[in-house]
Amino acid sequence: MNINKSAPAVASHEIVINAPIDKVWTLVADVEAWPNWNPAVKSAKLNGEFKLATTFNWKSGGISIVSTFQEIEVNAKLVWTGKAIGTQAIHAWTFASTPSGVLVSTAESFEGWLVKLMPKAMQKTLDESLTAWLEEMKRKAEG
Repeated sequence: MNINKSAPAVASHEIVINAPIDKVWTLVADVEAWPNWNPAVKSAKLNGEFKLATTFNWKSGGISIVSTFQEIEVNAKLVWTGKAIGTQAIHAWTFASTPSGVLVSTAESFEGWLVKLMPKAMQKTLDESLTAWLEEMKRKAEG
């Protein structure tokens, strides 16, 4: 599953993290541990096992989100969809080993009535959010 590149808000960012790929993967895959390393995530609860179609509830930026795993390839790719007030999102992560570490790429699309109402603000939020996720992930994995 890919993000919707024609959505009103779309962003993609990447970073190289100098840590083992399994350590980097676990930071994203262990949903309930997100609040331990990502200050933007206030709570996260996995509703079952870590597998396709499992949902999880989380809170970020004061917004409650319900997400569903759509694609899981251990140490390679993780994709979820999510819904919050007036917004539907598709969030994709990819992981690749390189000579200098793990290349982590993340991309996300936002659509829905709220995004159409405030596209510039939602674009800014999306870009800032993805950049912060990557920076916090790098800090935690390399720390």
